[in-house]
Amino acid sequence: MDVTIINPFLNATLNVIETMAFVKAKAEKPYLKKDNVAQGDVSGIVGITGAVRGTVSITFDEVSILKIVSNMFGEEMKEINHEISDAVGELTNMISGQARQEIEKTGKILQGAIPTVVTGKNHKLISMTKGPKIAIPFKTDTGRFTVEVCLEK
Repeated sequence: MDVTIINPFLNATLNVIETMAFVKAKAEKPYLKKDNVAQGDVSGIVGITGAVRGTVSITFDEVSILKIVSNMFGEEMKEINHEISDAVGELTNMISGQARQEIEKTGKILQGAIPTVVTGKNHKLISMTKGPKIAIPFKTDTGRFTVEVCLEK
């Protein structure tokens, strides 16, 4: 997969999480994901069309998203609920938007759909495209999350 497509999602994720939630995240080694099982408890998914098409998702484990949203709202969040789901959708939208702006500088125009949010242990994220699924794990002081990019030309 083209790093000019993957790196903007990595950069946008780090920027949005730090800017919106004051949480420092560290990207770990990306890998080719073979299954559809989410690596966390709540996921935001956005469809991508244009120069490439596919999906981008971000999946948070419970402790990481509770800390991130608590920081965003300025109050302690104790469980995954409607407010957490809304925040995950908004974070997904911001990350997708920033990444697409960076990609536009290379001359490739991408559009993003409205994000969908899925919650629950071991939920599945199934892309409708046949491209490779690259997973980028991130670590924070309070938990983990993973960005998955599955795009095809």
